[in-house]
Amino acid sequence: QLFDGDAPDGGGSSTYTYILADGGAAVIIDPVLEQVDRDLAALSASGLTLTLAVNTHCHADHITGTGELKRRLPGLRSAIARAAGAKADVLLEAGEEIGFGQRRLRVLETPGHTDGCLSFYDPSLGAVFTGDALLIGGCGRTDFQGGSSERLYRSVHEQLFTLPDETTVYPAHGSRRGTLFSYSEWYSRGHVFGRYPPLYSSPLVSTQCSDDTVEPRRRRR
Repeated sequence: QLFDGDAPDGGGSSTYTYILADGGAAVIIDPVLEQVDRDLAALSASGLTLTLAVNTHCHADHITGTGELKRRLPGLRSAIARAAGAKADVLLEAGEEIGFGQRRLRVLETPGHTDGCLSFYDPSLGAVFTGDALLIGGCGRTDFQGGSSERLYRSVHEQLFTLPDETTVYPAHGSRRGTLFSYSEWYSRGHVFGRYPPLYSSPLVSTQCSDDTVEPRRRRR
């Protein structure tokens, strides 16, 4: 679990990037452009070969590091949800699996924050990587294009809360100290959605996804 902090060391998105490995093969989830050197150094120090760079969704708060990683690691492939409408080498759908070594990540479609949100469940680890669908004590905002509180509610309750209670949740955002939680902790703290997750306001109104680069477009004043 790697953290994108404030400038000058990072891009200030408070994004968690995850590197998972087995048998020398690795995948990276939600890399950030400003942290590519850090990620490459971590891979090198562990003697890992990165085979796939995955985005849980089109990000509006930062530019993905996938494109730069591909430029610096020939043969590396990128992946994102088919429903995201973004360009990538692998377009993922529900029920598919991502393999690395002997381990597998199961692809879960969890739209609502955006149309193309995915979560990845690792049964061997008992963990799910939820992107912005399920965060620490809340969920992702739903006021971007394709956002829907109703769909996010269904995603969380039908795709994520149906996993085993002991599942550990690894969200896409948090604080520098590092955070994860289990469903039992979530329930014990009363973090159970009512009818729909909350709506949040933002000047960000749309995102443009192309060639592994996601950039925010802001409302003109």
